[in-house]
Amino acid sequence: MTIARAGRSAAFLATAALTGATAWALRTWAPGGRARWERKNHAGRTVGLYAAPATALAAAVGAARVRPAAGLAVAAAGICGAYDDIAGAGDARRGFRAHLSALRDGEVTSGAVKLLGISAAALAAGARLKERPVDKVLAAVVIAGTAHVVNLVDVRPGRAAGAVLAFGAPGLLRRGPGAELSATAMGAAAAVLPDDLGEREMIGDTGAHALGAALGAAIVTGNGRAGLAAHAAAVVAATVWGDRVSEGARGR
Repeated sequence: MTIARAGRSAAFLATAALTGATAWALRTWAPGGRARWERKNHAGRTVGLYAAPATALAAAVGAARVRPAAGLAVAAAGICGAYDDIAGAGDARRGFRAHLSALRDGEVTSGAVKLLGISAAALAAGARLKERPVDKVLAAVVIAGTAHVVNLVDVRPGRAAGAVLAFGAPGLLRRGPGAELSATAMGAAAAVLPDDLGEREMIGDTGAHALGAALGAAIVTGNGRAGLAAHAAAVVAATVWGDRVSEGARGR
Protein backbone atom coordinates (compact mmCIF):
# COMPACT_ATOMS: atom_id res chain seq x y z
CA MET A 1 0.00 0.00 0.00
CA THR A 2 1.41 3.38 -0.99
CA ILE A 3 1.70 6.24 1.49
CA ALA A 4 -1.01 8.19 -0.38
CA ARG A 5 -3.43 5.26 -0.29
CA ALA A 6 -2.69 4.69 3.39
CA GLY A 7 -3.46 8.33 4.11
CA ARG A 8 -6.81 8.11 2.32
CA SER A 9 -7.72 4.89 4.11
CA ALA A 10 -6.75 6.31 7.48
CA ALA A 11 -8.81 9.47 6.89
CA PHE A 12 -11.86 7.43 5.84
CA LEU A 13 -11.67 5.00 8.75
CA ALA A 14 -10.90 7.63 11.39
CA THR A 15 -13.79 9.85 10.33
CA ALA A 16 -16.20 6.91 10.10
CA ALA A 17 -15.15 5.71 13.56
CA LEU A 18 -15.53 9.17 15.13
CA THR A 19 -18.95 9.61 13.51
CA GLY A 20 -20.16 6.27 14.82
CA ALA A 21 -18.73 6.75 18.30
CA THR A 22 -20.20 10.24 18.68
CA ALA A 23 -23.64 9.14 17.46
CA TRP A 24 -23.54 6.19 19.89
CA ALA A 25 -22.63 8.46 22.80
CA LEU A 26 -25.40 10.93 21.99
CA ARG A 27 -27.91 8.11 21.54
CA THR A 28 -26.91 6.60 24.88
CA TRP A 29 -27.10 9.77 26.98
CA ALA A 30 -29.46 11.95 24.90
CA PRO A 31 -28.52 15.31 26.50
CA GLY A 32 -31.64 17.33 27.31
CA GLY A 33 -33.96 14.35 26.91
CA ARG A 34 -34.88 12.14 24.01
CA ALA A 35 -37.72 14.38 22.84
CA ARG A 36 -35.10 16.95 21.82
CA TRP A 37 -33.43 14.38 19.57
CA GLU A 38 -36.47 13.00 17.76
CA ARG A 39 -38.17 14.19 14.58
CA LYS A 40 -40.80 12.98 12.14
CA ASN A 41 -39.44 12.11 8.70
CA HIS A 42 -41.19 12.39 5.33
CA ALA A 43 -43.14 9.17 6.01
CA GLY A 44 -44.23 10.22 9.50
CA ARG A 45 -41.83 7.85 11.26
CA THR A 46 -40.00 8.95 14.39
CA VAL A 47 -36.26 9.07 13.74
CA GLY A 48 -33.27 10.20 15.77
CA LEU A 49 -31.11 13.23 15.10
CA TYR A 50 -28.08 11.82 16.89
CA ALA A 51 -26.23 11.30 13.62
CA ALA A 52 -26.59 14.97 12.65
CA PRO A 53 -24.08 16.56 15.06
CA ALA A 54 -21.98 13.40 14.97
CA THR A 55 -21.55 13.75 11.22
CA ALA A 56 -20.73 17.45 11.42
CA LEU A 57 -18.25 17.03 14.27
CA ALA A 58 -16.38 14.13 12.67
CA ALA A 59 -16.25 15.79 9.25
CA ALA A 60 -14.98 19.06 10.75
CA VAL A 61 -12.30 17.33 12.84
CA GLY A 62 -11.17 15.21 9.91
CA ALA A 63 -11.08 18.16 7.51
CA ALA A 64 -9.18 20.33 10.01
CA ARG A 65 -6.52 17.66 10.30
CA VAL A 66 -5.90 17.93 6.56
CA ARG A 67 -6.47 21.68 6.10
CA PRO A 68 -7.47 23.89 9.05
CA ALA A 69 -9.34 26.27 6.74
CA ALA A 70 -11.40 23.36 5.43
CA GLY A 71 -12.23 22.35 8.99
CA LEU A 72 -13.44 25.90 9.67
CA ALA A 73 -15.78 25.81 6.67
CA VAL A 74 -17.19 22.41 7.62
CA ALA A 75 -17.71 23.40 11.26
CA ALA A 76 -19.45 26.64 10.26
CA ALA A 77 -21.69 24.80 7.79
CA GLY A 78 -22.66 22.31 10.48
CA ILE A 79 -23.38 25.03 13.05
CA CYS A 80 -25.47 27.05 10.59
CA GLY A 81 -27.33 23.89 9.61
CA ALA A 82 -27.99 23.10 13.26
CA TYR A 83 -29.40 26.58 13.80
CA ASP A 84 -31.78 26.05 10.88
CA ASP A 85 -32.75 22.59 12.17
CA ILE A 86 -33.75 24.14 15.50
CA ALA A 87 -34.96 27.64 14.68
CA GLY A 88 -36.37 26.82 11.26
CA ALA A 89 -38.56 23.90 12.31
CA GLY A 90 -42.03 24.50 10.92
CA ASP A 91 -40.96 27.22 8.46
CA ALA A 92 -42.49 26.26 5.12
CA ARG A 93 -40.29 28.60 3.09
CA ARG A 94 -37.80 26.86 0.84
CA GLY A 95 -35.11 28.14 -1.50
CA PHE A 96 -32.81 31.12 -1.55
CA ARG A 97 -35.27 33.52 -3.08
CA ALA A 98 -37.91 32.96 -0.40
CA HIS A 99 -35.46 33.68 2.41
CA LEU A 100 -33.83 36.60 0.63
CA SER A 101 -37.26 38.10 -0.06
CA ALA A 102 -38.08 37.83 3.65
CA LEU A 103 -34.74 39.47 4.48
CA ARG A 104 -35.51 42.33 2.09
CA ASP A 105 -38.78 42.83 3.95
CA GLY A 106 -36.92 43.06 7.27
CA GLU A 107 -37.44 39.49 8.49
CA VAL A 108 -34.28 37.53 9.31
CA THR A 109 -35.17 33.87 8.79
CA SER A 110 -33.09 30.91 9.91
CA GLY A 111 -32.53 30.13 6.23
CA ALA A 112 -31.06 33.58 5.64
CA VAL A 113 -28.75 33.20 8.64
CA LYS A 114 -27.64 29.85 7.25
CA LEU A 115 -27.05 31.27 3.77
CA LEU A 116 -25.01 34.21 5.00
CA GLY A 117 -23.10 32.22 7.60
CA ILE A 118 -22.04 29.42 5.26
CA SER A 119 -21.13 31.92 2.53
CA ALA A 120 -18.95 33.94 4.90
CA ALA A 121 -17.17 30.81 6.14
CA ALA A 122 -16.66 29.62 2.56
CA LEU A 123 -15.11 32.98 1.63
CA ALA A 124 -12.76 32.75 4.60
CA ALA A 125 -11.79 29.18 3.73
CA GLY A 126 -11.33 29.99 0.04
CA ALA A 127 -9.02 32.86 0.96
CA ARG A 128 -6.77 30.43 2.81
CA LEU A 129 -6.97 27.49 0.42
CA LYS A 130 -6.15 29.42 -2.77
CA GLU A 131 -3.65 32.16 -3.62
CA ARG A 132 -5.10 34.19 -6.50
CA PRO A 133 -8.17 36.42 -5.99
CA VAL A 134 -10.22 34.77 -8.74
CA ASP A 135 -9.46 31.33 -7.36
CA LYS A 136 -10.41 32.44 -3.85
CA VAL A 137 -13.85 33.54 -5.06
CA LEU A 138 -14.38 30.38 -7.11
CA ALA A 139 -13.35 28.29 -4.11
CA ALA A 140 -15.94 30.04 -1.94
CA VAL A 141 -18.66 29.40 -4.53
CA VAL A 142 -17.73 25.72 -4.73
CA ILE A 143 -17.66 25.18 -0.96
CA ALA A 144 -20.88 27.06 -0.19
CA GLY A 145 -22.60 25.76 -3.32
CA THR A 146 -21.72 22.14 -2.67
CA ALA A 147 -22.94 22.45 0.92
CA HIS A 148 -26.27 23.75 -0.37
CA VAL A 149 -26.60 21.16 -3.15
CA VAL A 150 -26.00 18.22 -0.80
CA ASN A 151 -28.68 19.65 1.47
CA LEU A 152 -31.02 20.05 -1.50
CA VAL A 153 -30.90 16.33 -2.30
CA ASP A 154 -31.56 15.39 1.33
CA VAL A 155 -35.27 14.87 0.75
CA ARG A 156 -35.37 11.08 1.19
CA PRO A 157 -33.44 8.65 3.41
CA GLY A 158 -29.82 8.16 2.36
CA ARG A 159 -29.79 10.56 -0.57
CA ALA A 160 -27.40 13.14 0.87
CA ALA A 161 -24.93 10.57 2.23
CA GLY A 162 -25.20 8.54 -0.98
CA ALA A 163 -24.52 11.63 -3.09
CA VAL A 164 -21.38 12.40 -1.07
CA LEU A 165 -20.14 8.84 -1.54
CA ALA A 166 -20.81 8.98 -5.29
CA PHE A 167 -19.35 12.41 -5.96
CA GLY A 168 -16.49 12.01 -3.52
CA ALA A 169 -15.19 8.79 -5.07
CA PRO A 170 -13.44 10.44 -8.07
CA GLY A 171 -11.50 12.61 -5.65
CA LEU A 172 -9.84 9.51 -4.22
CA LEU A 173 -7.99 9.09 -7.51
CA ARG A 174 -6.09 12.32 -6.93
CA ARG A 175 -2.98 12.75 -4.86
CA GLY A 176 -2.46 15.01 -1.90
CA PRO A 177 -4.83 16.71 0.55
CA GLY A 178 -7.76 16.76 -1.88
CA ALA A 179 -7.91 12.96 -1.79
CA GLU A 180 -7.75 12.91 2.02
CA LEU A 181 -10.56 15.47 2.24
CA SER A 182 -12.66 13.34 -0.11
CA ALA A 183 -12.00 10.32 2.08
CA THR A 184 -12.96 12.35 5.15
CA ALA A 185 -16.33 13.34 3.69
CA MET A 186 -16.95 9.81 2.49
CA GLY A 187 -16.04 8.27 5.85
CA ALA A 188 -18.64 10.34 7.67
CA ALA A 189 -21.24 9.64 4.96
CA ALA A 190 -20.58 5.89 5.01
CA ALA A 191 -20.93 5.76 8.78
CA VAL A 192 -24.43 7.27 8.80
CA LEU A 193 -25.76 5.76 5.58
CA PRO A 194 -27.13 2.45 7.00
CA ASP A 195 -29.18 4.12 9.75
CA ASP A 196 -30.24 6.88 7.36
CA LEU A 197 -31.46 4.38 4.77
CA GLY A 198 -33.11 2.31 7.48
CA GLU A 199 -35.02 5.41 8.65
CA ARG A 200 -33.63 5.11 12.15
CA GLU A 201 -31.63 8.34 11.91
CA MET A 202 -31.61 11.52 9.86
CA ILE A 203 -28.70 13.88 9.38
CA GLY A 204 -30.78 17.04 8.93
CA ASP A 205 -29.36 20.31 7.69
CA THR A 206 -26.59 19.94 10.27
CA GLY A 207 -25.09 16.84 8.71
CA ALA A 208 -25.99 17.54 5.09
CA HIS A 209 -24.38 20.99 5.04
CA ALA A 210 -21.28 19.75 6.85
CA LEU A 211 -20.86 16.83 4.43
CA GLY A 212 -21.37 19.16 1.48
CA ALA A 213 -18.82 21.66 2.76
CA ALA A 214 -16.29 18.86 3.29
CA LEU A 215 -16.87 17.61 -0.25
CA GLY A 216 -16.59 21.17 -1.58
CA ALA A 217 -13.30 21.68 0.25
CA ALA A 218 -12.01 18.46 -1.29
CA ILE A 219 -12.95 19.71 -4.76
CA VAL A 220 -11.28 23.06 -4.11
CA THR A 221 -8.08 21.50 -2.81
CA GLY A 222 -7.80 19.02 -5.65
CA ASN A 223 -8.51 21.34 -8.60
CA GLY A 224 -6.94 24.27 -10.41
CA ARG A 225 -8.80 27.21 -11.91
CA ALA A 226 -10.42 25.32 -14.78
CA GLY A 227 -11.75 22.65 -12.46
CA LEU A 228 -12.92 25.24 -9.96
CA ALA A 229 -14.77 27.17 -12.66
CA ALA A 230 -16.48 24.02 -13.95
CA HIS A 231 -17.57 22.94 -10.49
CA ALA A 232 -18.71 26.46 -9.59
CA ALA A 233 -20.88 26.60 -12.69
CA ALA A 234 -22.32 23.17 -11.87
CA VAL A 235 -23.29 24.01 -8.30
CA VAL A 236 -24.80 27.36 -9.32
CA ALA A 237 -26.90 25.62 -12.00
CA ALA A 238 -27.97 22.94 -9.51
CA THR A 239 -28.90 25.60 -6.96
CA VAL A 240 -31.03 27.56 -9.44
CA TRP A 241 -32.76 24.38 -10.56
CA GLY A 242 -33.35 23.29 -6.96
CA ASP A 243 -34.79 26.68 -6.09
CA ARG A 244 -37.29 26.42 -8.93
CA VAL A 245 -38.28 22.89 -7.92
CA SER A 246 -38.82 24.09 -4.33
CA GLU A 247 -41.04 26.94 -5.52
CA GLY A 248 -43.01 24.54 -7.71
CA ALA A 249 -43.51 22.18 -4.80
CA ARG A 250 -44.85 25.04 -2.65
CA GLY A 251 -47.29 25.99 -5.38
CA ARG A 252 -48.87 22.54 -5.62
